[in-house]
Formats: sequence, structure tokens, C-alpha cells
Amino acid sequence: MTLDDALAQLRALSDPERAKGMADYHKVPREYLGLTTPQITDLATAWREGMDMSDRVALADALWKTDIFEAKIAAAKLLTQARMKPDAAAWALIVSWVPTFDSWAIADAAAIAGQKRLLADPARIDTVAEWTRSPHHWTRRAAMVFTLPWTKQNHPKPADVQIRQRVLEWAAAYVHDPEWFIQKSVAWWLRELSKHDPDRVRYFLKNHARHMKPFARREASKLLPPQTTQDSSPETPQATPPADTQG
Repeated sequence: MTLDDALAQLRALSDPERAKGMADYHKVPREYLGLTTPQITDLATAWREGMDMSDRVALADALWKTDIFEAKIAAAKLLTQARMKPDAAAWALIVSWVPTFDSWAIADAAAIAGQKRLLADPARIDTVAEWTRSPHHWTRRAAMVFTLPWTKQNHPKPADVQIRQRVLEWAAAYVHDPEWFIQKSVAWWLRELSKHDPDRVRYFLKNHARHMKPFARREASKLLPPQTTQDSSPETPQATPPADTQG
């Protein structure tokens, strides 16, 4: 599958009217073709068949560089797979995309691919930690979105708990950030974690909710059991529960 072939297949499904609506919605100046997500997914899945890893990474790289909305989404979907060996080149490519994020849809598509690679090698969390200090808010946001899988474990292993706690420490710093997308990313992470570890979310909100925007507080707490939805004004700010409550 060449870049020209892939673009021809994307363009064959274009919908100019829908493309105009997408451009108005995303508000980022680039070419939009008007494809639906299922259409892009089907194409990328078909392209993946029979391609070796180096060819797939090369095509993903080329698609991303076109700056066409649907091509970027397709690039991410080419690399969205739980089992991928070797995967170092795929991870490196995804990491290279992060500083170029400029819209939530593209960032989230790439993040899903990144989540798979991060789960495959959790040591990569050290790279993600560097993003939390970036002046680029989409990069800072990516640290929360790439680590969402660690909100979903009902019985996390000790190493998973450590990552969970580490991300909550990032979140504790992020609550002071006025950027809407950063506040939203913290709220999203806490909301998902509350489904599996509500006590940890309660503790976080008790200590940090006062610094969060009202919409973020509501979003973070909306899935907590009703009896625990209460004033979260903290006495002493802390990022994580005491050691005897962890695990």
C-alpha cells in the first residue's frame, strides 16, 4: 500500500458537505474529506493486512505528514493494535506526533495508539512524564490521555498502582492550570478512575477540588456514589492517599 493508493481510497469516500461541517467544527485550518470514523477504521484495517511493521510505520508517517484530517486519523489507526512486535519504531513515531497535536480528535486518535504501546512497555511512562512540563498544552494533555488505561483496572498490580499514583501527582499540579483542555483531562481521568477506585478519587478531590474549575469538579465526581459527593475543600493539599490506604 503506497501513500498515493491510500489517499486515493480516502478521497473516493469523500463527502464535501460533511467536510465543510467538520472544518467549521474543528476550527483548525487543514483539508477535511468528510469521512466517518468507521470508514477510516475499515480502510486502515484493510491496509494493515499483509504489511510488515516497517512498511506500516512508514505509511503512517507519510499519512500524518499530509496534514489531511482523515489521513492523520488513519495514520493513528494503522498503529492501534495491542500486539505489535517489534514496536519501538511505532512508539517513536507516535511520540514524534505529540508536539504537533492541535485538535482533540487527532490527539485522541493518536493517544489510543499510544496507550497500546505504553501498556506493552510501561517503562515508557518516563517519556510521558516529560510531557507534563511542556509549554504546549496539547502535549501536557497527552500525558493524561495516554495513561487512561491505568484508570480501568479493578485489581491493579503494585507496579500499576505506582503508575496510577504518579499520574495523580501530575493531576495535582494540573489543577492549577487554567487551560480548559487541561482541566478537562484531569476531570476525565478522575471520572474514569472513580469507576474502579472511588476512594482514591474522593481523596484527591478532598485535597485538590478547590483548585479545579467548577465544570471539572462536576465531571470528576459525577460517577462517584451519591453519599460521597460532598464538599471537597481540603485541609492540607496532597496528591495521593496515605500509604496505609493505597493498593
